[in-house]
Amino acid sequence: MLGLPHELLAPTGGAHKQPEFLAMNPFGQVPVLVDGEVVVRDSQAILVYLAARYGGPAWWPEDAARLGALQAWLSTAANEVAHGPALLRMHKKFGRSIDVEAATQRSQALLQVLDAQLRDQAWLLAGERPSIADLAIYPYIALAPEGGVELAPYVHLCRWIARLQALRGHVDMPGLWHPQQQA
Repeated sequence: MLGLPHELLAPTGGAHKQPEFLAMNPFGQVPVLVDGEVVVRDSQAILVYLAARYGGPAWWPEDAARLGALQAWLSTAANEVAHGPALLRMHKKFGRSIDVEAATQRSQALLQVLDAQLRDQAWLLAGERPSIADLAIYPYIALAPEGGVELAPYVHLCRWIARLQALRGHVDMPGLWHPQQQA
């Protein structure tokens, strides 16, 4: 989205559990960003770093109220999204044992909140452009159908997904749900 040159390396064959990778992320999890001498682990931390370092106020607000709202959405990604639709996807796609009923209830409550938030605004933070709040939540929501979560009833959420997928710099990946395929 920032148009920065980059090289994508996907660890295979357990490379993320080897000492060289564990030196970058002791949890042995992807993603990890290496930017010169700076190493950042965790997708949300990477979004924060890139927005603050390269994105300017368009991606990293200078206003305290917008910054607080942004952090609230990042917390939503780490909590409600991770323990709702992302967990259901882990269960259905990868066989992880979970409390399906609790994750389903969290997912439904989250989707209702997101749909209501997007009823009168295009992006999670009110404004004319997306923020890293949108980027933090989007992939897990667009992958939610792989966990049996139905998105089509959430009209405003579907429009938001379509807007994100239409952005210059959007990179598709297997499993992402596309609202236009449902029409």
